[in-house]
Parts: sequence; C-alpha cells; structure tokens
Amino acid sequence: MAAVGVWALVLMVLLPGLVLLSPGTHLSVALVVQCGVVAHAAVALTHVLTDTSVRLLALGFWLFTYVWLGLAPLAMLATDTYPLGYRTGDTTALAAVALTELGLLAYTAGTALAARRAGDRSVVLEPLLSRRFAPLPVLLLCVLALVLAVLLIAQQEGGWQAFFTSRQALRQSGVTTDTVHVLRLWGLSVPAFWALVALVHLARPARKDRLLRWMRRALLPLLLVINVVVNNPISRPRFWAGTVLLVLLFSWRRFNRPRAFRITAAALAAALLLVFPYADYFRYDKRQAVQVVSMTEQLSTNMDYDAFQQMQTGIDAVEANGLSPSSALGTALFMVPRSMWPDKPEDTAIGLARFAGYKFSNLSAPLWIESYLWGGAPCVAVVFFLLGAVSRRMDDIRERLRDGPVTLAVPLIPALAFYQLILLRGSLMAIIGPVALLLTVPLFITARAARSSRYPSPAQPPATAGHAPIPG
Repeated sequence: MAAVGVWALVLMVLLPGLVLLSPGTHLSVALVVQCGVVAHAAVALTHVLTDTSVRLLALGFWLFTYVWLGLAPLAMLATDTYPLGYRTGDTTALAAVALTELGLLAYTAGTALAARRAGDRSVVLEPLLSRRFAPLPVLLLCVLALVLAVLLIAQQEGGWQAFFTSRQALRQSGVTTDTVHVLRLWGLSVPAFWALVALVHLARPARKDRLLRWMRRALLPLLLVINVVVNNPISRPRFWAGTVLLVLLFSWRRFNRPRAFRITAAALAAALLLVFPYADYFRYDKRQAVQVVSMTEQLSTNMDYDAFQQMQTGIDAVEANGLSPSSALGTALFMVPRSMWPDKPEDTAIGLARFAGYKFSNLSAPLWIESYLWGGAPCVAVVFFLLGAVSRRMDDIRERLRDGPVTLAVPLIPALAFYQLILLRGSLMAIIGPVALLLTVPLFITARAARSSRYPSPAQPPATAGHAPIPG
C-alpha cells in the first residue's frame, strides 16, 4: 500500500503540480478536463507499477498516455504554448482532450472485459505465443542476418562507420531518403535483432549435440557485433534502439519476476521523463551543448511531444474535409506500391502537415486521430476497446507461461510493448513496415509446442528456459 501511495502522490500530485504552478498558467475548460485525463492515466499507471503481475503491454500503453497525452497537453494548455505553428481554438482543444479520454475509457473497458475472461484459453493468441524457437530455422536466420550484414553494410556509403555518425549523415548519404534503402535498412535491423534474441533463448542442446553447441558459441559474438552496428541509438530511431535493449532486458528470466519488473519499470518511467527528450543528441552532425530546461518548457516546446497538437490539427482537418475511411485501407495494404495504386492514401502525418501549411512532414499522427479519421468517435472507441482487450489477453498469457520453457511470448510481448510507443505516436503508414517485420520474422523461426496447455507443463525441465552462455 505504501508503494501505491507514493506513486499516486508522484503521478497525480507532484508532476502535474509542477506543470500547473508554472508562471503564466491559463485556466480553461480544456485544462480542467485534461486534469481528469492525467488522473485517469496516473491511476492506471500506478496500478501497473505496483501490481503483483508483470503487464508489459499495459506498461507501454499507460507510459505513453501519461507522458505524451497527459503531462504534455497539460503543459501546453496551461502555458498556451505549443511546439508547432498551427493553432486552433478552445473548442478544438477541448474536443482533442475529450477524444483522448474516449480512447482511454474504451481501452480500460477492453482490459476489464479481458481480465474477467483471464482463465479462458484463447484459440488464436495462446497457440501463437506458446510457440518455441526451433534450432534449424534459428540457425538459418542467424546465417541470413550475417549475409545481409556483409552485403548491405558494404553497400552503405562510409561502410559500417556510417552507423556511428548520425541519422542526419545517413539521410545525406541517401540511405534514408529512398524508400527502398529504408526498407533495406529495416530488413537488416529486424532479422539481426530476432536472430540474436532467438539464439539467446534457444533451448540448450544436449551434450551429445556438439555441432549445435559449437555453432551457438560461434554465432553469438558475431550477432552481438552486428546488432551493435545496425541497432545502436546513434543512427537508429530512439524508440527502436530502446526496444532492442529493453527486449533483451525484460526477456531475461530474472526480470520476469514482479519485484524486479516494478523496479525496472519505475526506472524506465523516470528515464522517459528525464532522459528521452535529450536522447536525440546524436540525430545531427553538428551537436550543440545539452541545455537542460524545465519539464514544463520541455513538454510544451519540444516537437517530440507534438501528439496532442497534431490531434487538434486532425480534428480541424476532419471538420474542413470530412472523414477519410480509405486511410485505413492504405495502412492495411501498405505493401502495394503507388505505381500500382495511384490513388493510394497518403501518410496521415504528411496530410496533416499539408493541411497546417508546414514545409516539413516528420510529425506524429497518434492512433487516436488516425482512428478518428477512419470513422469518427465510434471508430476510436472500437479500436481502443479491441487494443485493450488484446493487450490484456497477451499480458495474461505471458504471465501464465512465465515459469515454463521459453516460448515466443517471452521476447515478443516486450518487443510489442515498447515499440507500441511509436505505434501509438504514429503515423501508422510510416511504421507499419517495421511492425510487420517484427511480427512476421518470429513465425518462421518458431514451431508449435509439442503440448498445448493452459498452464506450463511441469514435465518440462526448467533448465531449457535459461539464457545461452555468451563466450568470453
């Protein structure tokens, strides 16, 4: 109970209080309602951080909501300061706050319904998450990752050193300006990530299987080096680099325990608030000295927190141009090239940037406004209800399988949980490709468990679930 009280005090009183007590606070109806949004997110996040079970997907969702759509809008509304130039009226701001809360209520309802059916077996999710890594496919993926690394890194201007310059340098070298090159880069990063994770979690071979043991010992250091090169936070997006590191951490058996999870999750929450805004230090070639500013100023002026303002822009866009149901079809059929589909819907963030008159388009389009564009408020409610229900079922399944042999749930749930932050921030069209790779690759390196059960089988020796030893 003490932990609950401390977290409630910090999330509901201390941090919002620091924002509301900033000089020049403007009182408005939208600000008052936004305080309710912050309270909702704070209560839910407090529950996740003090729960006796490990709920990674819930952690990712409520962390994003509390920071990006809780504190950040609170700072913007309180100071009447926004990171972008397009400004809307008080009515639109209130509508954006209401849309945020609608999504949160629907998500909460979905999780509540799924929690009531926690004992029921899911005919789709449980067999999928119970799959286990298969030795031969894993080794083939490792070899493929090595081959891709040799071929694609060699084609990169500047070679492997380019991955330790900056994201700006990669753009200027042409790697991230061309769609094909971007796909090639993700086609290297994601398989390399899954190859390392799968090899680490592959069940230890029997002593007589010396070939497999030797291959694991040889491949592990090579894959570690490749991942340091292609998945480092210098040249890769912060959300992706963070996902790689956190998956390796939270898929470790020691961090699957509730106490260790609570401590690590608390550290992660603090890092998101204090470190994340400055983590883009390596984005540009010319790096300036880090200037530490107040939390309120950071949340209201940094473009990393443009989600709430983009929601306001989207509401104005719908009022001016109507809904765009075809945008959902464009996301679902993202692989169809525009040469074959000339009228393919454009990226939502690009469309909102054009509507607002910006000359740049590297902006967010939160899932709230994406789903609102598809079908209005009812669509938002449906999307977030389903998201909440599925997330809770997946968290519950991983919790049930926690003490058994390593299954796909062990690394996949953390991967989805933390990459979920960029999924929620949007836009979907920009990230659906990497998400598809993230979900597809593990299906090819896992196999159905020999025995499907609601609970882990005690007949399986726990030794097979450990991490593989890393030489040296």
